[in-house]
Amino acid sequence: MKFRFAGAVSDILPGAQLLLDELGVELGEGGVTVEIALSEGELQVGREHTRAYIRYGRKHQFFRGLGLLIQHSRHSDTFHLQENQQFDQIGPMFDLSRNAVLTVDSFKLMLNKMALMGMNSVMLYMEDTYEIKGEPYFGYMRGRYTQAELKEIDDYADQFGIEAFPSIQTLAHLEEFLKWEPIKHYRDTKGALLVGGEQTDALIERMIEAASAPFRSKKIHIGMDEAEELGRGKYLDHNGYVSRFDIMIAHLEKVLAAVRRRGLKPMMWSDMFLKLASGGGGDAAYYDKEASIPEEMARQIPKDVDMVYWDYTHMEPEDYEKVIANHRPLGCNLVFAGAVWIFNTFGVNYGLSLNASDVALQVCKQEGIREVYATMWGDDGNEGNPFAALLGLQLYAEHAYSEEKPSRTQLAERVKFCTGIEMETFLQLKDLDEIPGQEPNNAKQSNPSKFLLYQDVLLGMFDKQIEGLDLANHYAELEQSIRGKRNSRAELDYLFEMPEKLSAVLKRKSEIGILLKQAYDAKDNDTLRHMAKNVLPAISRAVQELRLAHRTQWHRMFKPFGWEVIDIRYGGVITRLDTASFRILEYAEGRVARIEELEQERLVFSTTHRGNHKGVGWCSHYYRMASPNVFYHVLNPF
Repeated sequence: MKFRFAGAVSDILPGAQLLLDELGVELGEGGVTVEIALSEGELQVGREHTRAYIRYGRKHQFFRGLGLLIQHSRHSDTFHLQENQQFDQIGPMFDLSRNAVLTVDSFKLMLNKMALMGMNSVMLYMEDTYEIKGEPYFGYMRGRYTQAELKEIDDYADQFGIEAFPSIQTLAHLEEFLKWEPIKHYRDTKGALLVGGEQTDALIERMIEAASAPFRSKKIHIGMDEAEELGRGKYLDHNGYVSRFDIMIAHLEKVLAAVRRRGLKPMMWSDMFLKLASGGGGDAAYYDKEASIPEEMARQIPKDVDMVYWDYTHMEPEDYEKVIANHRPLGCNLVFAGAVWIFNTFGVNYGLSLNASDVALQVCKQEGIREVYATMWGDDGNEGNPFAALLGLQLYAEHAYSEEKPSRTQLAERVKFCTGIEMETFLQLKDLDEIPGQEPNNAKQSNPSKFLLYQDVLLGMFDKQIEGLDLANHYAELEQSIRGKRNSRAELDYLFEMPEKLSAVLKRKSEIGILLKQAYDAKDNDTLRHMAKNVLPAISRAVQELRLAHRTQWHRMFKPFGWEVIDIRYGGVITRLDTASFRILEYAEGRVARIEELEQERLVFSTTHRGNHKGVGWCSHYYRMASPNVFYHVLNPF
């Protein structure tokens, strides 16, 4: 395919050339003439044989239009399209703080995909992964970005009309910085800053300066979410009891003063205000439909900070409508953040993500919310990756250009064009966790792909959660399905190597603890001997293959820092399999009288289980999956 651009091209040509190279489209004489012009806001794309046009209102819209032109030209030489953007700002939030820090080149590849989708905003969530002059422990050994790297990302995004801006933390969620002994003067509790002092105030100034300086944007997200421990550590010792609301408002004013001095436009997570208003803590208080902001509280909250309402799980419109109504008394501009669920899993919970996002985004349109983001958190070390979430991002993009909910046909066609991967191939990633016995669409966020890999085969802590399910067959079929749908010619095909290898592990390992316990209870030494000599070593070899595939993927898209955590986890699985083989053989061959771990009764791991129709279980932390025993004990970390 060959195009010749005519009209207002100087502003869009650098970005267009990057995308055309990726899509295999040439620019030059003799191609289809594409008239490019500005419009009053609507995106218009069409073609009549050898002449075509793209009319756009904002720079980023041109690149969506270019993609639509190429996509439809592959099937027809006559078409006319018109779209009206529903949100002023639409884009992802990348979690760059949970070990997996995208390389600059990976970020550029992601921006290419976003440009074709028509997104115009990207939030970089960086707790301590940006450098601050004079603070060497800030992001130390954590893959922090240099100022030059952030500027390079910003420059690249700007070619597509995409606004990049920082999302930082100025109160809580700073565990990885505050863990260092030399900076203990900043610490209130494990994760919260000691607010109110000159040293912390000076740090906040440097944070805001360092985070905002590399970007063109005047936006900055100042965090301040989930600060339930605020004022309950050193602050309490120094000042006595002060209400969390009063502490937070005083600190927020200092943060906003630093922001205002630099002419920045702040936003913050809204949850703490709703939680404090409801008199409770945790997410239940945040989503309390009866919660309301008292007038006295609302009066004290600054109005020049946008409030970001985050909601990742609800499936009914009234749930969103009510919580949005609860925010209105704050008197601040309201921004919405949904999610594509790559949290705490090797896959993507697309059943939950796509359905919750469909509902949330339609409500946002109806409620007049003009700015929305798709978060992709990397909790507990980030075994997943944001490229696997591209189908979810595509849904956000299609909502942004459709008054009604986009059809699955539209979504499938667009994601195939923008990413090179079929929708059904992406959707297989949900089946790593959406297993037999699961509730529809994995609405309770069960994550067996992770806890079944990491759980110890002798301890079987999750065996009661999954007994009676044919998981070996489920994962064997999934392995074959993923392999059958892969396309070696696709640029992103490598994303599916690790899920395929994980399925190969779980078809062997998922139920092995149950089988070991059964053989032990039956005193079937022949079966135990076979497991020790053949089955467990085969699982170990499969885990090694998975580790190598995962390592290749990680180093292709992320900085190396943080991979050591995943390496250690795989090493733990392998060495425990070796110990299990040793101990089982010791028993089967009569050298020990019993295996104490297999003597133990198996209990359900949590109150989330099939017996009460809440899925097959969820666990947030690796160390709880691997063992019920002490990994670390924090009373006085120093």
